[in-house]
Amino acid sequence: MTKPKILIAGESWTVHSIHQKGFDSFTTTEYAEGVRWLRSALEGAGWDVTYQPAHVAAREFPATPEDLAAYDCVVLSDIGANTLLLHPDTFVRSKVLPNRLEAVRDYVADGGGFVMVGGYLTFQGIDAKAQYAGTAIEEALPVTLFRHDDRIEAPQGVVPVVADAAHPIVSGLGGEWPALLGYNRVAMKNGAGLVASVGADPLIAAGQFGKGRAVAFTSDCGPHWAPPPFVEWPGYARLWAQIAGWAAGRL
Repeated sequence: MTKPKILIAGESWTVHSIHQKGFDSFTTTEYAEGVRWLRSALEGAGWDVTYQPAHVAAREFPATPEDLAAYDCVVLSDIGANTLLLHPDTFVRSKVLPNRLEAVRDYVADGGGFVMVGGYLTFQGIDAKAQYAGTAIEEALPVTLFRHDDRIEAPQGVVPVVADAAHPIVSGLGGEWPALLGYNRVAMKNGAGLVASVGADPLIAAGQFGKGRAVAFTSDCGPHWAPPPFVEWPGYARLWAQIAGWAAGRL
């Protein structure tokens, strides 16, 4: 049996540090990825996972709905709109290329599955730098986005609450979930389904768009908003397998 295919883009970053020691200083650079918990959960559920870190997605993310159709589901996690809008050949060489946000929208409308995962550079993000509000991606999502910095930081912890226990995304995930440390604030669209909430806001929203389905998970798939008790929670793998499975029309 052929494995379902999923593309995950984002969940990577580079940190440049300046070390000042009296008169002297030096710099170090560190590259990191935060995808391992999500990737392991999906691979364990039988998905064929293709992962594109943000710097790879800038050039390699599929440009057309037809290219995206090679995947049953597409996930964007902590990757800003500019990374997909400004292909290096457009930014450096002024080359006309397809709008990849529109490609995602049209892929979903044609029957594809789409998941957006929260973070500092998804939805609207820190200082509103993710910049998905008003784009084709927002059209496909089951939520509307604010134009300002939409982060809700909850260092005290905030416990998710299932709003629709009958939804396939949360099947078998009864009981209290581990706390999260933050999320992106969004608003439900008319006709979309609220699956789980966090505080007074949506955590998981699910909806139909054209022939396809889209899911918004407004917190993170890994630290820091998803702390160790959440990513190590026995329900974590089941949750993400069911999010992807529902978005792809397999549940």
